[in-house]
Amino acid sequence: MEEFKRVRVLIEGRVQGVCFRMETRRMAEGIGVKGWVRNLVDGRVEALFEGPSEVVDRAVEWCRKGPALSGVSRVEVHEITGGPEFSSFEITY
Repeated sequence: MEEFKRVRVLIEGRVQGVCFRMETRRMAEGIGVKGWVRNLVDGRVEALFEGPSEVVDRAVEWCRKGPALSGVSRVEVHEITGGPEFSSFEITY
């Protein structure tokens, strides 16, 4: 059985107005990670990823680069305890 992992990710830089959330959802659905992504009022993007540890790690690595139009300057990753909560990946507001 694969190890379960859940992380909260805060992404800084040119990450709003560049389709970051839409591309994050596309990536997440493509690799099978669950959770959500949203814009924050301070200009950052916040995401919660959960799933098999290896898949969550891939999602975090993707966030370090982001989509083509973005310019990621910093990524904070915080592990969160708890079991699976989500059955899909959503853009939230």
